[in-house]
Amino acid sequence: MTDKLIRVTTALAVAAVAAVAAVISYRHAYELVRSHGESGLTARLVPFTVDGLIWAASMLILDANRHGRPVPALARWCLRAGIVATVGANLAHGLGHGPIGALVSAWPALALVGSFELLATLIRTGHQATAERSADAVRYQAVPDVEQGGPPALAEAPSLEQTIRAWHEAGTSQRAIARQLSIDRRKVKRIIDQAA
Repeated sequence: MTDKLIRVTTALAVAAVAAVAAVISYRHAYELVRSHGESGLTARLVPFTVDGLIWAASMLILDANRHGRPVPALARWCLRAGIVATVGANLAHGLGHGPIGALVSAWPALALVGSFELLATLIRTGHQATAERSADAVRYQAVPDVEQGGPPALAEAPSLEQTIRAWHEAGTSQRAIARQLSIDRRKVKRIIDQAA
């Protein structure tokens, strides 16, 4: 199997599990909220706040990881609170059917949270693999050729300017280069314009 096929089939499986789990988890949370005094629009929207919080916190953590920034403490706290809330709501929904019923009822929430995190891991590792391939390409493109008959030159790490020019020549956008190197896009543009 190729890497791309593995990633595509994994993404499809994660999306399918997440969709099924989301529907079931939503129904459990909706019935729990409704049975505890809320009705109408409020009962329908409360479950979205729980899973939406998990999604938002997961995406913020993913973004911080992709850009090499520390993860905000609030994002970690929100992710934990969302997980506790969704698993707790699903457990409570099934308690009327005993401990086994509670566990069966909680499973969709666990599958949904797991799917969110698997998807984030898939995105994170895909981004890291792309960055590593780009860095390898730059290493091979940016080392100058040794003149025939001369002494072999020591391969030095490419400078920032060489890296930016090589990535740009390879078709990487200015915005992507700036994001990968954690520098301002205007600086990337200036270096590319100087080379022209």
